[in-house]
Amino acid sequence: MGDAKSSPVALVCGDDDFAVKVRAKQLYQQWTAEMGGMDHETIDATVGNGGDALTVIGKLREALQTLPFFGGGKVVWLRDCNFLGEDRTASSAAVTTTLAELAEELKKFSWSGVRLLISAGKVDKRKVFYKTLDKIGEVESFSAWSQDDKDWADRAEMAAMDALRKRQKDISEAALAELIDRAGLNARQLENEVEKLCVYTGDRKRIELADVTTICARNKTAKAFALGDALGDRDLPRLLARLDEELWETKFDKDKSEIGLLYGLIGKVRAMLLLKEMLREGWIKDTRDYNSFKAQLAGVPADRLPAEKKFNPLALNPYVLYKALPQVKKYSSSELVRAMDILLKCNQRLVTSGLDEVLVLQQALVQIVSSGGLSA
Repeated sequence: MGDAKSSPVALVCGDDDFAVKVRAKQLYQQWTAEMGGMDHETIDATVGNGGDALTVIGKLREALQTLPFFGGGKVVWLRDCNFLGEDRTASSAAVTTTLAELAEELKKFSWSGVRLLISAGKVDKRKVFYKTLDKIGEVESFSAWSQDDKDWADRAEMAAMDALRKRQKDISEAALAELIDRAGLNARQLENEVEKLCVYTGDRKRIELADVTTICARNKTAKAFALGDALGDRDLPRLLARLDEELWETKFDKDKSEIGLLYGLIGKVRAMLLLKEMLREGWIKDTRDYNSFKAQLAGVPADRLPAEKKFNPLALNPYVLYKALPQVKKYSSSELVRAMDILLKCNQRLVTSGLDEVLVLQQALVQIVSSGGLSA
């Protein structure tokens, strides 16, 4: 990634739409201040079909060729462009050809006094237009946080702390952990929750855990975490309430299913089992400091762990393990092994029997949480 200030052309893109919008707006404001003048243009590039995409490209060409009426420089912002990816509109022959022609024009264009900013979602890096922008300008790409990224919680914490510092606020460790847990992988919601917290706490500088639990909502991903956390906390009323919420959402969300919920619970129990073993081996010690916990994980002997990812605790997101640290005390090792067996049998019943899925899941969770006291 280069410095967009040194080039007259910049593409800001990626599937983290919030970060893209923030950075593009920042760059546009910076460029217009540097260029001066009154003739800057913003073109809305969110389209529904190929014909609309061609119309937008035509507007862009016209904007680039139109000299500033009041003198000075000119910034053209092609905003929220959604036809640079791999969908049907972007892949149409007419759009592909026209973008390739535009790329040639941009190579030969005299950029004296003119700058072009394009903000877009996910782009197809194989296409001529992207390659041209990457060659003649600067590309800044922002990827959304993913559970597959081990550092997503770190990135979320840094984003939250930065947003809070800008508002001259401080936050306790427990409150920060809960905030990240509730906002989950959604950067936009994290920013919104920080804004809500700052308004809610008024002149008070420090944000506490009670503030987060009172005012902050849980997003879809965080709700999935909440189901696993209720199981880890061995809180049956909360667990059944969260299960009801999740099962209700499966009726309206095609990406959710009873099997998907079950696999999430299996992953939670597996993480707790692995964590229990690491504690028993003395590789890690109980701590409420996330950075201290990560430092301990770095010292775990990798050669003592299985190669297969699903059985290797270091392959898990460290934040998932950190959240489970106080929860493993609520179960014995034998109870966690039994819980895994119950969930695997539940899986078989969901797949092979005609029993009611809700009842099958409820029975399994009641068996796990209501089993006898700690024994090992």
